[in-house]
Amino acid sequence: MTRLGLVTVVVRDYDEAIAFYRDVLGFELLEDTRIDGEKRWVVVAPPGARETAVLLARAVTDEQEARVGDQTGGRVGWFLNTDMFEHDYERMRAAGVVFEEAPRREPYGTVAVFRDLYGNRWDLIQLRRPDR
Repeated sequence: MTRLGLVTVVVRDYDEAIAFYRDVLGFELLEDTRIDGEKRWVVVAPPGARETAVLLARAVTDEQEARVGDQTGGRVGWFLNTDMFEHDYERMRAAGVVFEEAPRREPYGTVAVFRDLYGNRWDLIQLRRPDR
């Protein structure tokens, strides 16, 4: 079996990134292991996620630092799926998440774009069930 295990988000600081993903987005901290010196292996994921998780990788070069917050050239780069859109949207707004727009309905589901603490664009999305 092959599956997508991790995707990387380049961050400025491990601890501030953990605080955002855990305390604001509600992700679980799955691993925080010191590798050597100041390098850490930090993995977060939405509660109950069984497939893909996010590796928080601290920028260590000027080139990496330049990409913090704009890893996809301004495009939405990550899609946070939910089965409870309204609940998660309101919980995230109350926690300080900045949404770029009000929720909208599309043929594929309900979606609203938000930014993480560095400015990377994400979709909060509840996919439409095929039976609807």
